[in-house]
Amino acid sequence: MTGASASDARPAAAAGPPGIGRSVPRRLEGIVIPLGALTAGLAAFSVFVLATGKSPATFFALAWRGGFGTWFSVQNTLSHASPLLLAGLCVALPARLGLVVIGGEGAIALGGTAAAVAGLSLRGWPPAVALAAMAAAGAGVGAVWLGAVGALRHFRAVNETIASLLLAYVAIAVMNQLVEGPLRDPASLNKPSTAPLPAAFRIGDIPGTEVHWGLVVGVIACILSWALIERTSWGFAARVAGGNVRAAEVQGLPVGRLIVAFTALGGAWAGLGGMIEVAAVQGSANASLASGYGYTGIVVAFLARQNPLAVIPVSLLLGGIAAAGSLIQIQMGLPNAAVLVLEGMVFLAILASDALYGRIPWLDPDLRRGEVGP
Repeated sequence: MTGASASDARPAAAAGPPGIGRSVPRRLEGIVIPLGALTAGLAAFSVFVLATGKSPATFFALAWRGGFGTWFSVQNTLSHASPLLLAGLCVALPARLGLVVIGGEGAIALGGTAAAVAGLSLRGWPPAVALAAMAAAGAGVGAVWLGAVGALRHFRAVNETIASLLLAYVAIAVMNQLVEGPLRDPASLNKPSTAPLPAAFRIGDIPGTEVHWGLVVGVIACILSWALIERTSWGFAARVAGGNVRAAEVQGLPVGRLIVAFTALGGAWAGLGGMIEVAAVQGSANASLASGYGYTGIVVAFLARQNPLAVIPVSLLLGGIAAAGSLIQIQMGLPNAAVLVLEGMVFLAILASDALYGRIPWLDPDLRRGEVGP
């Protein structure tokens, strides 16, 4: 149950009767604790910056300016946030079942490759048909790839974290083999890639901006995923299984099918993200598909507490930090890897904060009355 919210896993006896006075403080946990973890991660990173002889205040000022300070930087942030939306969903959806699936990077790589193959195979077709086929190819390959992780977990009890991570390495190796071998465009000399997609098969920008339509697709995906979790019987069953698998099985819920379905859906979103990278950014499948978006999606999902709607602002935050990386490097002399250090410290703080759920008296009326032990 690593990926499930601690508040979901709380015993029924502790929940008590519903009421505004009881539900509001507990809902605040989902806001206060992640914000506290984010603050702690930023504080730890400030110590790291001080150790390098630089000013944390300067770092965060540049991060703000590079990510949100101007219209150009905002557009850059939105472009960086677009793939993070789908990569975050790849982790967040299985996590509602208590699964920690971290193989989104592989699904993005294979999904983008499949989309490129589909697009090149449909030269001369109507653009709308070709783009739909590319999206289906990318999402389908991603769904099969990570759906296999769910099947291994259900039928063979293989740990999904290890399986998804190892399959991500396999997927990236397969992508590299295809791009550098049978699918390679002879004209791509310095950077092996597939042949460029026809111009008509490229995804353009939102009118009036330099941000491609993949951002809108990601936001819609987050909204649809939230509706699935919160407004459907399958979502309810997933929440029950994420809180207590044995109780779900006793109630006759199809836990196995849920595991396979939610891992496959997460893979589909990641594969679609790969397709958007190819059609909107790269123009072909190449090694840039494995650029770390899948791993950053892990931080997005955990900071969002596996809430698909919360994935949107968290993706914007991390997208802004990534967009400011070059400015920070130029102005402060810090390497781009400093941004990865920041993400790592925030992620560790988020993991550590999981132990605080249900243990802070002023956020839990039961603890204030002494009904539940710490």
